[in-house]
Amino acid sequence: MASLLELKEIFRNADAVCFDVDSTVIREEGIDELAKFCGVGDAVAEMTRRVMGGSVTFKAALTARLGLIRPSWEQVQKLISEHPPQLTPGIRELVSRLHQRGIQVFLISGGFQSIVEHVALQVNIPTANVFANRLKFYFNGEYAGFDETQPTAESGGKGKVISHLKEQFHFKKVVMIGDGATDMEACPPADCFIGFGGNVIRKQVKEKAKWYITHFDELLKELEER
Repeated sequence: MASLLELKEIFRNADAVCFDVDSTVIREEGIDELAKFCGVGDAVAEMTRRVMGGSVTFKAALTARLGLIRPSWEQVQKLISEHPPQLTPGIRELVSRLHQRGIQVFLISGGFQSIVEHVALQVNIPTANVFANRLKFYFNGEYAGFDETQPTAESGGKGKVISHLKEQFHFKKVVMIGDGATDMEACPPADCFIGFGGNVIRKQVKEKAKWYITHFDELLKELEER
């Protein structure tokens, strides 16, 4: 197992850095915000709590929660324009610094493509570097399910995306940054995992992650010291 010093070295010399989105790049959880906006916030939050503590697969949990929300195309667009996701302090500067160093930056999320693409534009990440779940709609804009073929719709999906990136771009060193267990599980194939507790602290991640931060400034300092 790599030491903290070795992890810091991997981060400074990374080919690519991948960020989780909900509660990492943005302050909130996208699915909970969508549920609140569609009037089923409490029911979905309760379901999320049960999922976090249980043995339900990610896809089953996503299917159940979306079945409750049933968001229309119009509701998703309204959510983005009326309640845009709030960026976590320091993320813009960190992405900009990584880009200056020639490091590629990706967003890998169990959230929804349309919301995550909006976030990507705010932090100057190309939408081609976004991997998230795609909602499906009927021609009249009503909810029609989600694309179950996306790797991010499955448990272990973030790791699958990172394996794909390594294969496609021949990256040697890839870093994953996130608040949750699904982010930590993506290492390996990621070469380094950095736990992030700036918005919410997940006990098991804080306890198990070798490198755990609560503000992105800590990573900016790491890049500037050398």
